[in-house]
Amino acid sequence: MSESETTILTTAELGRRVEAILRGAGLNAVQAGAVARVIVAGERDACKSHGIYRIEGVLRTVKAGKVDPQAVPELLAQEAPAILRVDARSGFANPAVELGAPALAERARRLGVAALVINDCTHFSALWPEVELLTGMGLAALALCPSYATVAPTGGNRPLLGTNPLAFGWPRPGRTPYVFDFATSVAARGEIELHRRAGRPLPEGWAIDADGRPTTSPAAALAGAMLPFGGHKGSAIGTMIELLAGIMIGDLTSAEALEQLGSTALSPAHGELLLAFSPEAFAAGRPGAPFDRAERLFEAIAGQGARLPSRRRFAARARSEAEGIRLTAAEIALLDRLLALGLDAVA
Repeated sequence: MSESETTILTTAELGRRVEAILRGAGLNAVQAGAVARVIVAGERDACKSHGIYRIEGVLRTVKAGKVDPQAVPELLAQEAPAILRVDARSGFANPAVELGAPALAERARRLGVAALVINDCTHFSALWPEVELLTGMGLAALALCPSYATVAPTGGNRPLLGTNPLAFGWPRPGRTPYVFDFATSVAARGEIELHRRAGRPLPEGWAIDADGRPTTSPAAALAGAMLPFGGHKGSAIGTMIELLAGIMIGDLTSAEALEQLGSTALSPAHGELLLAFSPEAFAAGRPGAPFDRAERLFEAIAGQGARLPSRRRFAARARSEAEGIRLTAAEIALLDRLLALGLDAVA
């Protein structure tokens, strides 16, 4: 197959390939299935920085002994009516979220609002699959987590905060949900790595080097620090996430996660916080149905020519579901190599 040739796979076919790679690398069915689903979702939605590119990081983390590939998460006994907790047992976050989400949804419908704490997990990939899991159950949702320290606070000169993503979802009955998911750094760390691999310079204002000087070199940025989006505003939101999804839930901050991990080449271990809200419960007794009012707001935004977040992702999803997921010859070769070699494929 030449470099210009492509292969088209259905989401199910790609899912089987990715899951086979992960099972071959020692992940049990619980871990491999959940991680494969988010990798395939990244490719399906044309989020290449969260697709099959991430498999090697999973394998490196397993090979380094920094995640338990045989972990089975446990939903712990109730601590407070509105707080649920899942012990990921040093496995990946994704199966822990899948375990806890139905209980979180039930509690949020009953109480109006509920929180799901994930402890002792290795975080992997984006947060939008997690908020979409909850919008699919008719709930509004927030998800947030630290990372490892790769971001300098505004005015600082070395890494202290993580990329600290924040995701929000609002259900739209009969439509794809309103969803945003972004790092509180100027860009996700995966984007820096993709620039490095492509030999492309970074935009101005994305990063500083190890001496605290502005840089457009991906390699210098990876050795230095990224910057928060929006200056002091992104820095403050990133700090909030350290407090809520690290310190408050009794788990690691980004600086602690990096100290424990010892490398940014592996997936970070820390915790995660998900909040679920019942729009009907909050709006009860007030005029107007919340979903109808939300649609009027979305229509007003679109009426000005503005684009709702995730529209491109949902359009890519529709194409993938209709036409399949298109992979390059190099990507197919990567999948074949990872399947054949397993953990021997990574350093």
